[in-house]
Amino acid sequence: MAGSSHGHTPAAWTGVIIAFIGFCIAGMFMVAAQPVGFWAGMVVVLLGGVVGGIMRMMGLGQPKTDHPVHKVAGDREPAGAKG
Repeated sequence: MAGSSHGHTPAAWTGVIIAFIGFCIAGMFMVAAQPVGFWAGMVVVLLGGVVGGIMRMMGLGQPKTDHPVHKVAGDREPAGAKG
């Protein structure tokens, strides 16, 4: 994946950081046996996905058409297509 710049966009980083913070909140409240805090952390996790998706729609994500892996895969012959 390192050669394809997978996830190296502001949308991906922002979404993952927000989701990680939500995961930490949920974990802390789960250990403290506080269900409301746990579910609040889970809402923050979901918020990370929503924020990342919105940022991608705003053009801050990686466009699907320019993905290097798709270009390489498109040049290959399908499996079992040998004549």
